[in-house]
Amino acid sequence: MTSLTSPTSPTLVFSHGNSFPAGTYNALFEIWRQAGWRVEALPKFGHDPRFPVSSNWPHLSDELRAFIEALQTGPVYLVGHSMGGFVSLLLACQRPEWVRGVVLLDSPVVAGWRATTVQFAKATGLIKRFSPAQVSHRRRERWACADEALAHFASKPLFARWPRRVLEDYMACGLEAAPGEGGGVHLAFDRHVESRIYNTLPHHMPHLLKRHPPKAPVAFVGGTRSREIRQVGMAATQSLTKGRLRWIEGSHLFPLEHPEESAATVLDLLAEMKSA
Repeated sequence: MTSLTSPTSPTLVFSHGNSFPAGTYNALFEIWRQAGWRVEALPKFGHDPRFPVSSNWPHLSDELRAFIEALQTGPVYLVGHSMGGFVSLLLACQRPEWVRGVVLLDSPVVAGWRATTVQFAKATGLIKRFSPAQVSHRRRERWACADEALAHFASKPLFARWPRRVLEDYMACGLEAAPGEGGGVHLAFDRHVESRIYNTLPHHMPHLLKRHPPKAPVAFVGGTRSREIRQVGMAATQSLTKGRLRWIEGSHLFPLEHPEESAATVLDLLAEMKSA
């Protein structure tokens, strides 16, 4: 993505949530750019064969590393939603000298018995029975035209909470021309990649944070109705963030439900980090 600000602007590298390409978050990007930030984002994680999806996502963090390295900006601030927050945190542990601060958007750290449970479920294949991949691997992925796809998503309760502009941004980056004789459009984010990401969730974060804690400050913004937070708990995240916690009314997808409030909250946290 091309930044609209000058090369001397502080750089924010955003990482998207699973299945939602970076362009879905354009409403947030515009606010950050208007505030003077250079905003960069990898369009889609997990689709480059050089960086395959595997347990604990080492290649996804490599993909983010390669993206940032190509920017040649020096240390950056990382902001990530859901999967993107975890990938950002992985990189902050592995390359602390590259990172000035991290903001996690509804990416609670899986620790304790929950991390052990995830590890066991992955090893035995049981994770496929209760992860979101149960839905994603059967997700409808093709429509006759973009208007049909838009009507399909607009009718879903999850997407009905999004501002129309955000849904249209998702349609713009989340659909592409379908291959084959049937024509039409299909999802740009491969549902099989999406499912593999869900089924390989990192379970080693507590070990990594203990051995290689990030040197940069870490902040967290959560949705008040996030099911993911209820499932994971907040103890490890509270310890990591040292009080840098904010809450926004909404679900796990609050950045897409309330882009203006979400973008403003991130700016406040980044300002705190810069002045610390």
